[in-house]
Parts: sequence; C-alpha cells; structure tokens
Amino acid sequence: MKFIKYLESIAGVSIYPMASLLIFTAFFVLAAFWALRADKGMMDNISHIPLDNDEPKNQERHV
Repeated sequence: MKFIKYLESIAGVSIYPMASLLIFTAFFVLAAFWALRADKGMMDNISHIPLDNDEPKNQERHV
C-alpha cells in the first residue's frame, strides 16, 4: 500500500499543509522583523561570533 493511501484515510488531513505553511510564514516574518529592528551593535557582535576565538571584549570572565 502506498503512503498516499494512508493519508487519504485520515480525516481532515488537508489542513496540515496549510497550517505548516502559515507557521513557517509567521516565523519567517517575525524573524525578518526582529532582524530589521535589532540594535546594529548587537548584530555586529553576533556576526563576529563564528570568527572570534577569544571571549567577547565587552564581557568579563567570571572564575
């Protein structure tokens, strides 16, 4: 039996693709809005994290 036959037997299965599209779109819009409204200094600091081997310069190390 093919997988599509299992999906056809589930009542209301057609709502799942639309719900997943709406969730993805909402997440993408919120992430884009956050990125555009975020502090530029914070974004600069975040963008250098993969390149830094040392700890951030503006934070003290607690031992």
